[in-house]
Amino acid sequence: MSTPVRVRIAPSPTGTLHLGTARTALYNYLFARRHKGAFVLRLEDTDEVRSKEEHTEDIIAGLKWLGIDWDEGPDIGGPFPPYRQTQKIDHYENIANSLIAKGLAYLAYETPEELEALRENQKNSNQAHRYDNSGRHLTDADAKRYEEEGRVPMIRFKVEEPRVVSWHDAIKGEISVDTADLGGDMVIVKSNGVAIYNFAVVVDDIDMKMTHVIRGEDHIHNTAKQILLYEALGHEHPVFGHAALIQDTEHRKLSKRLHGESVHIDNYRLLGYMPEAMVNYLAQMSWTPQIENGEAKEIFTLVEASELFDLERVSKSAAVFDIQRLNWFNGHYIRSLPLNVVTARALPFLQKEFNTNEYSLDELEKMVDSVRSGLSLLNEVTEAARFYFGDVCAIPEELKKEHLCTDGAKKILSKSLADLKEMPWGDGPACKKFVDKVGKELSIKGKDLYWPLRVALSGSTHGPDMGAMIAILGEKRVKARLESALNLCSQV
Repeated sequence: MSTPVRVRIAPSPTGTLHLGTARTALYNYLFARRHKGAFVLRLEDTDEVRSKEEHTEDIIAGLKWLGIDWDEGPDIGGPFPPYRQTQKIDHYENIANSLIAKGLAYLAYETPEELEALRENQKNSNQAHRYDNSGRHLTDADAKRYEEEGRVPMIRFKVEEPRVVSWHDAIKGEISVDTADLGGDMVIVKSNGVAIYNFAVVVDDIDMKMTHVIRGEDHIHNTAKQILLYEALGHEHPVFGHAALIQDTEHRKLSKRLHGESVHIDNYRLLGYMPEAMVNYLAQMSWTPQIENGEAKEIFTLVEASELFDLERVSKSAAVFDIQRLNWFNGHYIRSLPLNVVTARALPFLQKEFNTNEYSLDELEKMVDSVRSGLSLLNEVTEAARFYFGDVCAIPEELKKEHLCTDGAKKILSKSLADLKEMPWGDGPACKKFVDKVGKELSIKGKDLYWPLRVALSGSTHGPDMGAMIAILGEKRVKARLESALNLCSQV
């Protein structure tokens, strides 16, 4: 591409970071990195009623959690704060006034009550809602009378009809929209002087020299309106690419109304999802990378994805959010990321439930390593590692009767307890050999050997490698648990 690529993500801080917005941000980021261009974060915060600073903080935190960074901002140096539309309110009004001077926009004096009455009349007549363009025909006398009444005008842009707005979409191909479906002349600046989204976004994208606008397909009609504004302002429009929206497995649009907090990116962080898994999954939700050597690659780092990302390989069809598929990716990263990274992320979950000071950091890493193969989410580490904490562990009644209180089990527990001084503490494989030696001396093997010890030490017949578990628990806990188990059996 001859012109340096410039793209942006421009969320409105009227809500938290949505999965769809995160995917859009990711696609813009990958596209910019692929073409060695610039990726910009801009907050469209002109909705003064609904925009909240906590939503801004959530959006920024969510993007940073995913590893999506941006390249510039209103201050020099980095990390950059985002651009904000509210920093340039007067600029939008000046541009709008230039359109009035050209006869392409006008002052409109309708009150909210009059516009609502128009909406109700159209609804009662089974008509699609649209502005009737009556403001185009005001005389100077009408305008003066309205101003004397104290009405403050809005600015409306003239939408040319009849006309079809067409463009080549980088994802969907050729798209055409009839201007009759755009709702009539559109407000570009409200009566309070605040620019409307469709106008402000065009002015911003011109000012910031955006070359591509990659966003969801719910913006297609907005794009038609914006192309009209680009023409009116004498600028070529950027390349548009509209990705299909994300749906659930029942093919309903993913929304907070239907799906609650499951659309909120931070919800996944709190549940123990790995950002690498979320990025990997979101990237491939609609994008299929080029197949090399006959194999479709599934696992990508952010850097690897940015080297391959191509808008032409983004699907035109709706993306389906499949939580089981995301869990598969998450389990992969829990198992494969460096142990110190996984442990650092697992610790907050453990610290909520347990006194982790019982163990050293090295022991905690071994603990996480012993259970991580069975985890899909990091918050599952709490239950998986619960038996490691405390002197004794809870043993279900049915396991006590079946696996602790048989004659063979009592022999194993007693022999192990008596020989504990020979246990090579701290060495998992050697601890396992100790258990096998006990079994050999008692002529007991397999589950008849291991399950009584597992139940006594962890309260379950399943769990981590036996030797690793013993090494992590340590002499004090192992001794206390064997004694407790034998005491339980004596009470039967």
